[in-house]
Amino acid sequence: MPNMPKDLDVAKRAKVIEWLKTEVVDNVSRLFKALWEGSTAKVGDSLASLIMSSYILGRRLGVSYKDLDDLLLEKLKKHKQEGHQLEDWYQDISGLQEHLRKR
Repeated sequence: MPNMPKDLDVAKRAKVIEWLKTEVVDNVSRLFKALWEGSTAKVGDSLASLIMSSYILGRRLGVSYKDLDDLLLEKLKKHKQEGHQLEDWYQDISGLQEHLRKR
């Protein structure tokens, strides 16, 4: 593919980022609808789509998948140290940390 003029490339990048932002919002909306309907399958699909869109948006904004994983692990560590209620009540923070480390 021939080199795209720089101004067209910048416009394309901006358009993709805006599109991905709408995907994130749309996925949140679909998640809320799935919760309202009580559909476990739709909830799972919506969450998977939201996570996927978030990772790709991050990448388009200059955050690598690995960096995002590392940032997530650091945030989980911080929440655990600060005694986050979800950790105290359900050990969700530890569970997610363990899951991510095993990948």
